[in-house]
Amino acid sequence: MSARISHEAEPPFVPRARFRNGHVMTVVAWARRRAFADVPEPEPAVIRVAPDTEVLARCYWQPDRAARLTVLALHGLEGSSEVHYMRGLAAKAWRRGWNAVLLNQRNCGGTDHLAPGLYHSGLTEDPRQVMRHLSSAHGLPAFAVAGYSLGGNLAMKLAGELDEAPDLPVVAAAGVCPTMELEVCVRAIERRANLPYQWNFVRNLRGRMRRKERHWPGAFDLAPLGRIWTIRRFDDVYTARHHGFGDAATYYHRASAMRVAHRIRIPALVLAAADDPFVPPSQFDDPAVRANPHITVRIQPHGGHCGFIGEPSNGSDGYWAEDVVMEFFARDALPGGAGLSRPDRAG
Repeated sequence: MSARISHEAEPPFVPRARFRNGHVMTVVAWARRRAFADVPEPEPAVIRVAPDTEVLARCYWQPDRAARLTVLALHGLEGSSEVHYMRGLAAKAWRRGWNAVLLNQRNCGGTDHLAPGLYHSGLTEDPRQVMRHLSSAHGLPAFAVAGYSLGGNLAMKLAGELDEAPDLPVVAAAGVCPTMELEVCVRAIERRANLPYQWNFVRNLRGRMRRKERHWPGAFDLAPLGRIWTIRRFDDVYTARHHGFGDAATYYHRASAMRVAHRIRIPALVLAAADDPFVPPSQFDDPAVRANPHITVRIQPHGGHCGFIGEPSNGSDGYWAEDVVMEFFARDALPGGAGLSRPDRAG
């Protein structure tokens, strides 16, 4: 058997007419404000993931949390728990009667003071530790992990590494526009047409390092910072060296979920758009994905990067990817409607 790959899956994504262009969809989704008045305020949880490092999770708990599925949401590069899709996932999980945990990666969401080091695209140990802590503290029986962009890579990589963490009750995973082959995605963002995206990411990364200096003086050499104009150069100078990868090329290879996609043994969903400016869907043709029957790939003609904004209808706010992820979890993470049984990963 091979992966279920669909370009015309049901229900298909129909973009709002004025957002059909991939760049327009990407920018509008990033800038558009959303409100979730019916969802309660989250409970913050500061969780230690390493001897010198804590991360902040924002938790939406059901009254009977120990009897419910928990959706763990992972954001993209320089995002946070406040990014629109993180809050959208939380709202839709909450309305289904599930818990939702929005994880800020190291230093994100105003948490520079909690971690002396940096996060990276394949740092799955942090969400593992968060799930272990929450499972123990609250008796949580099952997690479904959803990530966008870099967070999508994390979600799929975590799914592929579950044979190394048999204690984790992860029952499903989903990646929206996941950067599963980092080198391919970095090359795409280096195209001339994507210069504004690259500069925005680099501007935020440079700001991150300056904030690190205020909280952790001398932890990093900021002398090269003013000469860094690309994500690749930032990763070469800071991310890769800090985490022991040596250089950016090695980091991109080792941190990519594609290295472990063939080991995924839980239901896993990949949503992607053909007009995504910097996450080429061609990467999902890799045999590690294509030959794995546990992975469903849904590629739509439109959607941009982490956009997928359609017309509201039938109680949906039009954010198609979030709806599809929730339906996938309801169907594949909740066998028989119970949601508490752990799938057999050996099959």
